[in-house]
Amino acid sequence: MSERAVLEVIALNVEDAVAAQSGGADRLELVTDMSADGLTPPVEIFAAIRAAVNIPLRVMLRSADGFAAGTPAEVDALVADARALRAAGAEEFVIGFLDPDGTVDLVAVERLVAELDGCRWTFHRAIDRATDRDAARKQLADLPGLDTYLTAGAAEGVDAGLETLLAEAGRAGSPGYGAEILVGGGLRLDHLPVLRAGGINAFHIGGAARPEGWAKPVSADAVGEWRAVLDA
Repeated sequence: MSERAVLEVIALNVEDAVAAQSGGADRLELVTDMSADGLTPPVEIFAAIRAAVNIPLRVMLRSADGFAAGTPAEVDALVADARALRAAGAEEFVIGFLDPDGTVDLVAVERLVAELDGCRWTFHRAIDRATDRDAARKQLADLPGLDTYLTAGAAEGVDAGLETLLAEAGRAGSPGYGAEILVGGGLRLDHLPVLRAGGINAFHIGGAARPEGWAKPVSADAVGEWRAVLDA
């Protein structure tokens, strides 16, 4: 419990990023188009945010709603996006794709990981839609750069996935369980005590940082409330 918790906040633009950093965020996840649950932002947006804040940025690589990587041409386009973002200074990313049967789309993931060339990355909530979470983790375990899973423990959110999150935290360090658990997806402040007691120290918020909804910017005060609870 003495370890400082990581607080990651979704940012869509410079205003969000500055407010999140001011409120105490440790890291930002950069996306665009939350109506599609977050897609790859333009390089220009990344560059503007990078110039405005000094905390780490993880950039989403995703071209459409859902967890399918798309056609080979769409994967090629994501690889090109990754290359352009890296050229602009991006060093951390968020990816995650599944095949129709719910197994990890290793072809697409490995293509992107090769382009990232050792950059750190998060496998996002595709893990919550995988048919076999344990098998998915073990498939991904040896890919370079993977250091985080963004997960609610269940597709329905943290309420449904709490027991899974705690069980996976208890397996930390065993094969497939070396990456940090970053909890997000229906996360509330009242979840934090049991999650922290279970050894989880990284948390991801989006809507919770925007009391007035996604049409309004991040609230530094809302982020600050999460920071204060985590630091208490």
